[in-house]
Amino acid sequence: QLVESGGGLVQAGGSLRLSCAASGRTFSSYAMGWFRQAPGREREFVAAISWSRSYTTYADSVKGRFTIFRDNAKNTVYLQMNTLKTEDTAVYYCAASREFTLATMGLTTKYDNWGQGTQVTVSS
Repeated sequence: QLVESGGGLVQAGGSLRLSCAASGRTFSSYAMGWFRQAPGREREFVAAISWSRSYTTYADSVKGRFTIFRDNAKNTVYLQMNTLKTEDTAVYYCAASREFTLATMGLTTKYDNWGQGTQVTVSS
């Protein structure tokens, strides 16, 4: 089970940190990803991290502003979001994948488990 938290309302230029807490003993063996979905749009990839934290990948739209990291001792993955823009407004989802392949981590079909999402709203 994956449970996201940390969403909210923030002004453009501000920061938020999202958390995704996972239950179960095998969290450290899963790659983790963040996706987002704005109203009327497809769910899109944001970032992913390998189980060992050695590899990360980001969507071009968030590179240099967002950072994904994880604490396997706490079964938690985070998304630090800085310099937020109004176009970052969306519901953010975390997801778990049994494998990490840089070329395909942006595909929703790579993920086995999903959280319920947390709303992020960036105002101008």
